[in-house]
Amino acid sequence: MVTSIRAAAASHVGKVRSNNQDSGYAGASLFLVADGMGGHAGGDVASAIATNRIKEIDHDYPTAEDAQVALQSALLAANGLLAETVFEHPELTGMGTTVSALIRVDGKVALAHIGDSRIYLFRDGELKQVTTDHTFVQRLVDTGRITEEEALTHPRRSVLMRVLGDVDSSPEIDTWTLETMPGDRWLICSDGLSGVVKQEAIQNVLTHVDSPKTAADRLVRASLDAGAPDNVTVVIVDIDRAIDGVREPVTVGSASAPVQFQQEATTHTRALRLPALRLHPPRPATGPTHFEPQTDDYLDELIEEDQRRVRRRRLTWLLSAILLVVAIVLAGILGYEWTQSRYFVGESQGKVAIFQGVQQNLGPIALSHVHTETDILVDGLSAYEKQQVEDTINASSLGDAQRIVRQLSDDSSG
Repeated sequence: MVTSIRAAAASHVGKVRSNNQDSGYAGASLFLVADGMGGHAGGDVASAIATNRIKEIDHDYPTAEDAQVALQSALLAANGLLAETVFEHPELTGMGTTVSALIRVDGKVALAHIGDSRIYLFRDGELKQVTTDHTFVQRLVDTGRITEEEALTHPRRSVLMRVLGDVDSSPEIDTWTLETMPGDRWLICSDGLSGVVKQEAIQNVLTHVDSPKTAADRLVRASLDAGAPDNVTVVIVDIDRAIDGVREPVTVGSASAPVQFQQEATTHTRALRLPALRLHPPRPATGPTHFEPQTDDYLDELIEEDQRRVRRRRLTWLLSAILLVVAIVLAGILGYEWTQSRYFVGESQGKVAIFQGVQQNLGPIALSHVHTETDILVDGLSAYEKQQVEDTINASSLGDAQRIVRQLSDDSSG
């Protein structure tokens, strides 16, 4: 069965970064996103090297299994090329890149994935993530240490467990094949989208925007509207849809601009060339960067630190709750004491009485009580005074309340 395809790619530097370390590619059969790491001096170089190497395998394959093998070999070759580049240019030590890629072969797709860029499948109105993030935080989620909601704001959410780079000569790459159906829409993106825009919002765009190019641009705009703290790259692939003319392969991000590489020596300057990339002089990166731990001890320290963070958070909540309860109790005590400094004249069992407190009640709790009960009968008062007593008469003090009672007594006896 021959299937048609529509695809689009879009990339943006975001609102915080000074350069775009992402790369994306939408070809004839191959589609990928690479998110570089290593700061200003290496992230863009890493994603460009990997993308330019992997897109060499963009051609037809007899089966999806053959494409799967080709993807794995291409990613390993890119990993070796990154290691060679770091060996020749030590200033790039520590650079690396994520890669999430797929090749369409008739009714199947072959997929390859390493890092925390993601591949989603949008089918029958539902968006499903088909890759698993290779991050420290995802390990915490998988082992039940934290929830998915806590992972969204975890301070170590950018720590990568697996990437292409100069750390591991044979990194573990996830590869597999899946069936694809007419109407399927595949989304490949960097964490500049998935880490900023909620999945419901992504699904809404994919549902209501038919054009892959327009949908990709809308998703990039959604990230920008949310602050875009990182580069954002989106590739959308539609299966079994009509093609308008011939679609040319599209490369976006750092891999799209071939530039001359220059390296300065202490005694002379020489020009070297690397395809489609430029090595920048080291300087601090803007915004958070990915980082790949190199030792098990570091991971153990991260786990211990996370456990300490959870304990501190629980202790903080407990202390806050205790302080809140103490504050409420103190406020209640002080408030009650204030009410007991107030007096008023009213009726008690048909007689005029002086009450201590205020007229209001706090639910079932009375905020006043009889302080002094007199022998003055309320019925013996004039109609006006009787109404006043029944409605209660405020007094500024106990002495003022006693004065009001004496006045009522004189009036009733007169």
